[in-house]
Amino acid sequence: MFRVLGVTINGVINILKRKLIIVKIAIAGAGAMGGRFGSMLATTDNPVTFIDLWQQHVAAINAHGLLAHTNDGDKRVHVPAFLPKDVHGTFDLIILFTKAMGIADMLTALKPVITPATHVLELGNGIGNIETISKFVPKNQIIAGVTVWSAALNGPGEITMKGNGSVTLQALASNEEPFFKQVLQVLTEAGLKPTASNDVLTAIWRKAALNSVLNTYTTILDCNIGEFSQVPDCDTLIDNVLDEFAAIAANQHVHFDEAATKQLIVAQFPDDANGTHYPSMHQDMAKGRKTEIDFLNGYIAKVGAKAGIPTPVNALLTKLIHGKEQLRQIQGSNEKVATPV
Repeated sequence: MFRVLGVTINGVINILKRKLIIVKIAIAGAGAMGGRFGSMLATTDNPVTFIDLWQQHVAAINAHGLLAHTNDGDKRVHVPAFLPKDVHGTFDLIILFTKAMGIADMLTALKPVITPATHVLELGNGIGNIETISKFVPKNQIIAGVTVWSAALNGPGEITMKGNGSVTLQALASNEEPFFKQVLQVLTEAGLKPTASNDVLTAIWRKAALNSVLNTYTTILDCNIGEFSQVPDCDTLIDNVLDEFAAIAANQHVHFDEAATKQLIVAQFPDDANGTHYPSMHQDMAKGRKTEIDFLNGYIAKVGAKAGIPTPVNALLTKLIHGKEQLRQIQGSNEKVATPV
């Protein structure tokens, strides 16, 4: 097909319809979720770049494209990928999917490509990420967001991206900012179903609570979301986490609708939602990676301890996940030194 500057004729027509709006997008943290968003955004006429720390993953994407298993079959997405230290040029939008504990290192590495015109959209898990980002980027360049899309990283250059989802966004400067409206338009074109909010903090806490239930319990029980729903005491297990979330949210002056959050959690149970999905914490544990527990249940336990508010359930769950992380390290070390008998 004939192309003009790397864009198809249809793409040129679409760009003209959008009044020549082109958004240069970087996905920082191109694993499961970053891969999904990048793949969907690559269907638009906006250039997309993957940035990731995993060298094998970057090499596989550059050699063969990103293999994505979707509801509509398999496809290969050809998007350039770089290690953070090798990225060059500038970007209009950096979508941050880096794990919470790696945000500072990622933004330090990307400092040369972040300009006063670069906006950073945070879509990772956990509470407190915006505070970390604001140490590197002015708040008027930050867009806070939360998403209930899901994905799995199967190996270098391969993801599974099934199920449905949406994105909730808020510009820290103003939702009336022209660039924010462009971001909404681009995400809409990609089928990511964005919605602007004037209280994204509420959505972030709701998502953190969802993750503190589904990620943590499925990791401890070694099951997927649908299987967790079949546990006889599932309802009580959910309530125990959410009750403590509600207490800490009130202490932090954050609106937290416990009933709505539980409804959102239960909505993930069917197979055609996310029932067959193994959450990111389960994936991290299985691969021997550090989890984000300290930014989920651990955050609630930490704030509770400082405020004198009891959070025994979240504190225990945090310790269990840390214990499982440590056991994985011990078991891995034992496997390396084991001798035949």
